[in-house]
Amino acid sequence: MNDWPNTIARPTIAAMSTYSARGASGDALHLDANESPYAPPPMKGADNYNRYPAQQPPALMARLAGLYGVDEARIMLGRGADEAIDILLRTFCDAGKDAVLICPPTFGYFKTAAQIQGANIIEVPLNDDFTWDKDAMLAAAPKAKLIFLCSPNNPTGNIIEADLLEKLCNTCPDSLIVVDEAYQEFSSADGYVGRLGEFRNLVITRTLSKAYGLAGVRAGVALADPAVIALMRKVLPPYPVPRPVEKAVTAALSPAAMSLHAARLTETLSERERLEGVLAQSKFVSDVFPSEANFIAFTSSNAEAMLRALQAYNVCIRDFRSKLPGLFRISIGSPSENDIALAAFGVGKAEQVVPRIAEIQRTTKETDISVRVELDKSAPIEIDTGLGFFDHMLEALAKHGGFSLRLKCAGDLHIDAHHTVEDCALALGEALKMALGDKAGIGRFGFVMPMDETQARVAIDLSGRPSMTFKGTFPSDHVGAFPAEMCPHFFESLAQTLGAAIQIDVDGDNTHHIIEASFKGVARALRPAFSRSYGDAVPSTKGVL
Repeated sequence: MNDWPNTIARPTIAAMSTYSARGASGDALHLDANESPYAPPPMKGADNYNRYPAQQPPALMARLAGLYGVDEARIMLGRGADEAIDILLRTFCDAGKDAVLICPPTFGYFKTAAQIQGANIIEVPLNDDFTWDKDAMLAAAPKAKLIFLCSPNNPTGNIIEADLLEKLCNTCPDSLIVVDEAYQEFSSADGYVGRLGEFRNLVITRTLSKAYGLAGVRAGVALADPAVIALMRKVLPPYPVPRPVEKAVTAALSPAAMSLHAARLTETLSERERLEGVLAQSKFVSDVFPSEANFIAFTSSNAEAMLRALQAYNVCIRDFRSKLPGLFRISIGSPSENDIALAAFGVGKAEQVVPRIAEIQRTTKETDISVRVELDKSAPIEIDTGLGFFDHMLEALAKHGGFSLRLKCAGDLHIDAHHTVEDCALALGEALKMALGDKAGIGRFGFVMPMDETQARVAIDLSGRPSMTFKGTFPSDHVGAFPAEMCPHFFESLAQTLGAAIQIDVDGDNTHHIIEASFKGVARALRPAFSRSYGDAVPSTKGVL
C-alpha cells in the first residue's frame, strides 16, 4: 500500500490523531466546547463571537476553492501564507535531522521558519542576473525535505522557469517543492496551481495580503495534494481563522468585489510600468530589474544620498544591501503615492491635487454591489447589474458626466428590479460624495438636455442637502426589464447619498427616450458641477458644503 506522504512526514505527525476541532455542524446546539452561551455586549457584526469557529470555515473554503480553481480538499487556510510555511516545516522536518533548500536573495521567512523549527538550511544563491542556478539546485535538492521557491521572487521580481520546477518535482519524489506565489496575481506568466494534479509533491502557497488588500487581516492558503493537506491540518491549530477574519475575507472576495480588485490590479500594473521607466532616469539608480510583482528591484550606486532624499519626503523603501551590494526594493503605491516617491528620486513632481477616487462595497440581503468612481478620468466605464437597459443608462450617466465608473451588482432580480436599481443608486451616490471630498474648487451647479422628441430640463446643486423632484409621465410602464417607475426612484436615492438637490422636468412621447434623456440630462448637469476649475475655494458663502 502506498503510504505517501506519511513516509516523508515526521513520524510523530504521521502517527498522531487529528485534534477534534469544530467542523461544519450547521445550527446544532453546541454544548461541547465549554463556550459562553451569551454573545459579547452588543457590537456591530459580533454574531456568534461566543462560539468557536470551524477549523476551515465551510462557506469561505468553498469561495477559496472557486477563486483558485481547486477542490476544497486541496486547501489549508491559515493566518497568512507565513503560517502555511510554518505548518509545512512542523509537519515534515525533524529538528537537527531534515533540511530545507532556499535560494537567496528570497523571501526571508523561509529561513526564519526553518531556524525556528531547527531544520538544517541548504543555500543555493541566485546567479548574478537573479536566475536560479539550476545545476547547483538539482545537485542539492535530494538532500532537502522541503525546497522553497518564490515566484515571482521576492525581492528580485522574476519568475522561476517551468522546466526547473518540473525537474525538481520529478527527480525529488521524497521532497516537497514549495512555490510561494504571493505575487502571482501581478505576473504575466501562468502560475503553478493548475499543475497540482501532475505533481503530488508540489505545494503552492498564496496570500490574500497583496492583490486583495487584506494584509492586516492575515489570511493565506497552502494548496497541495489532499494527502499533504490532511497531514498539515493535523498540525494546524484547531481554530486558526477568527470569525472577524472569516467575515472580512468573505466580504472582500464577494463576486461584486472582484471587479474592484480587477480595477486595482490594472492600475498597479500600469503604475509598475511607469515606475520602471522613470526610475531608470534617476541619478540615484544604477539598474532597474524587470518585475512580475507589485514591487521593483533596483540597484543604487549613491545609496546614502538616495536614502537622505527619500527621508526628506518621508518615503520608506526596503534595503537589501545586506543580501546583495546596492540592492533596494520599492513597492508600487497608488498613483499619487508614486508621484511623491518619484519626486524624492528627483525624476518627478509630487502632485499637489488629490485625485478624486472612491470605492464603495455595499452588501445587503438583497444586493452585493461594488462601485469605483474616478471623477478626473473619463474611462474606463464598466457596468454589470444584470439589467441591460439599466446598464445602458448608467453607462450614459458616466459617459456624459465625464467620469470613470466601474459598477457591478449581483441582486435579487428573480424577485424584481427594485432592490438592484435602488441600491445601485445609493452606492453610486455614496461613492460620488466620497470622491468629491471637501468639494473645493468645484462648479457645484449644473443644468439641461434635449433628445429627439423629448426634452429633459435638469438642475443640480451639490449642496450637501438631499432633495429630488421629478416631473414627467411615462407612456409605458417598462423598458425591457426596467420598470419606468424606478427612474425617479433612482434619482431620489442618488440624491440622498450624494447630498444633492436634483430637479428633473421631462416631456416626451416614448418611455425609453424619457428615461434616457433624464439620465443623460443629469449626467450633463453633473459634468460642470463636478468640474474642479474654480481654484481652491469651496463654492459656498458658508465656506463648507
